[in-house]
Amino acid sequence: MQSNHNTPKIGVFYDGNFLLHASNYYNYIHPQRRRLSLNGLHDFICQRVAEEEGIDPKRCRVCEAHYFRGRLNAADAAARGSQLYHDRVFDDILMSEGVHTHYLPLRNIYGRKEERGTDVWLSLEVFEMALQGKIDIAVLVVADTDYVPLVRKLIAMGVRVMLISWEFEYTNDEGTRIVTKTSHELLNLAHYPVPMQEVIDCGLEQNNQLIMNLFVQTPDSRQGADGEDDSEYSPREKGSDTKEQERNPEARHTSQVLSLKNGYGFIKYPNNNLFFHSLDVIEGDFSEFTPGDEVEFSIDKNDQGQDVAKQVKRLGPGDASVKNSFWHNI
Repeated sequence: MQSNHNTPKIGVFYDGNFLLHASNYYNYIHPQRRRLSLNGLHDFICQRVAEEEGIDPKRCRVCEAHYFRGRLNAADAAARGSQLYHDRVFDDILMSEGVHTHYLPLRNIYGRKEERGTDVWLSLEVFEMALQGKIDIAVLVVADTDYVPLVRKLIAMGVRVMLISWEFEYTNDEGTRIVTKTSHELLNLAHYPVPMQEVIDCGLEQNNQLIMNLFVQTPDSRQGADGEDDSEYSPREKGSDTKEQERNPEARHTSQVLSLKNGYGFIKYPNNNLFFHSLDVIEGDFSEFTPGDEVEFSIDKNDQGQDVAKQVKRLGPGDASVKNSFWHNI
């Protein structure tokens, strides 16, 4: 326990990819259907530190905040429509919260863009700040076992470690099973491990305002931190693309189910077939679907800017809307 006269210097360090997975989970999978707010997360961290340290919350402030992630280079981003704009908007959000950004270019590994070196850079920054006495408490928003040596060094230096962790599983819009787990070794080493999935679910049940503020306070779940649209926190840039301007987000379309897998499927639609998740099914159960079924749906964007089907409804044989199906008019 620390004295009430102490004012700890708090540093928050984000593994950007881990934070994005968590935000996607709450926006698309969790019943909350909203994205995480950086401002709300910082407020939560200060309150949690105050409780753990036994001090007045007013004495707790985030004095250092750093975000680390691999990012597409300018040429690759420019080839992806409005990706450059999205990146800039997200930088504005981080800047408004006083978060310093650290980016490394994504590497082309066997034809895939992969992140390399960000964990090392994050560890070096945290270690240097601890060595210089700039932080008393290191709040790590990370999950990988690779950070275990860093945590051990921090403990040896007398720096307290708070670990913000999440554990969840879901299938993304590409049909890939996403499994996010935090290293148990990290959880055992940290002075203050915080299992966010449990804290959030419990807090929401109790209508705890601090927990509710962890999410963007807007009726539009497709918006980013503090209500701003961006590539990290929102799949759509409003009005940025001619096709999107012309598309009515409320429009309904009809077509046929092409294929089904465990928890997701694809709908026939040009030029690329549309992915849909079982959680996007309305008025019925996903288990009732079969390939060839007529379905009604709306079209939205996923977090990679790709078209996906939402609010999918299975149509009966006598449903008049089937007559307007794209596939019945070609």
